[in-house]
Amino acid sequence: MAHNIGFGLLWLGFSVYAFVLAPGNQADALSLVQKLVVMDWQGINPLIIALFNLMGIWSMIYSCLLFADGREQRFPAWPFVSLSFAVGAFALLPYLSLRQGVRSQPLKDLNRTLKFWDSRGLAVGLCVGAIALLYFGFTQGDWVDFMHQWHTNRFIHVMSLDFCMLSLLFPAVLSADMSRRGMSAQTPLFWAVALVPLLGPLAYLCLRPSLSSGAEPFSEA
Repeated sequence: MAHNIGFGLLWLGFSVYAFVLAPGNQADALSLVQKLVVMDWQGINPLIIALFNLMGIWSMIYSCLLFADGREQRFPAWPFVSLSFAVGAFALLPYLSLRQGVRSQPLKDLNRTLKFWDSRGLAVGLCVGAIALLYFGFTQGDWVDFMHQWHTNRFIHVMSLDFCMLSLLFPAVLSADMSRRGMSAQTPLFWAVALVPLLGPLAYLCLRPSLSSGAEPFSEA
């Protein structure tokens, strides 16, 4: 119950900061969002383009865990996960605040949706896409311009914080997913995944056993 209240308060505080207190001009933010969505990227800092698309990859990562997680909850995960593609952690925090404990045995009778989000091919594709975006952003981007826009454009400011929030929230769903696959969260593997933003979760998706097997492919230290 304390965790549920904590996630609810975090969602409330984050929302108030993002929509009331965050610096930047909202008019500029809306114009930038429109260009990013329609892929009119000319003149936009590659760091911003990369960050915007990485937010979509984050939502895909959470989908790979929460569609299965929602099978064990009173409230299904798919409405929250679907909305996260538009608003990131603002959609996932309410789900985490409503979420109850999970069982440890593997899921059976996987439908097509769960098989898709559980597939190794999808995980590898997300990993390749994320690495390509990181390379593009870091090699082509302008950090001075990015920091200026972080202080003057509310969308970039909040999107950056949203990226950090998604990184911080991942351990909250990681332990349940490991347990669901017959893996112990009390291992160095958990922290190796949890403490490496983005790339740690992506590596986990590529290496984790399937939902139906519950097999342990990692050797515990």
